[in-house]
Amino acid sequence: MDGAEWVAVAAIAFVGTHFLLSHPLRQPLVARLGEAGFIGLYSLIAALTLGWLAFAYRAAPASATLWDVGNGLWAVATLVMLVAAILLMGSLVKNPALPNPGGAPVVGEARGVYAVTRHPMMWAFALWAACHILVYPLAANIVLSLAILVLALVGAALQDRKKQRLQPDTWRAWEAKTSYLPFAALARGRARLGGFGLHALAGGVVVWLAATWAHIPLAGWAAGIWRWVG
Repeated sequence: MDGAEWVAVAAIAFVGTHFLLSHPLRQPLVARLGEAGFIGLYSLIAALTLGWLAFAYRAAPASATLWDVGNGLWAVATLVMLVAAILLMGSLVKNPALPNPGGAPVVGEARGVYAVTRHPMMWAFALWAACHILVYPLAANIVLSLAILVLALVGAALQDRKKQRLQPDTWRAWEAKTSYLPFAALARGRARLGGFGLHALAGGVVVWLAATWAHIPLAGWAAGIWRWVG
């Protein structure tokens, strides 16, 4: 197998074990190992498969790009990454999809990033993956990025199903005010745009600037607006 094929095998192992352990195997393993034992097993398998994926990706030889990447594609990716950074930072506050030791989430009006999608963190990762496919179209990178995209978007859909089962009243009420797909709730009048907060807007801009600048020392080439300034 070539480098990209090994990346694909490692990606399937990483994504597949995550889905299996998070959903069909979780309850029987928790019953046998206890919650702490399950978390330990889950963390070990996640670390091993992620390490395998990273090793396979780094070991994959450079291949030819599958399409030409000009300033137009870079401009699109730069703007989409800003949206992804805002979604990510906004998802860190009052996110009912995150674990809540205190019980069921308090469901209010969908504002800020939650008016865009009820899974802002997952869509941030998916947009990140899509942008890296767009501007770095090497076979190994496309495989890696697709793995992250599938993990994020399929994981979000499976999370909806789990929340419907565990919190049927509150989660279905939250689904009625939000949407899985970005901007769908806004288009249907179920949510209103606004209320993002400084943590989402300012935090997103800072993360966007820092993360794109970091490509210079870490990867040796400029990304984002740093391709045109600095």
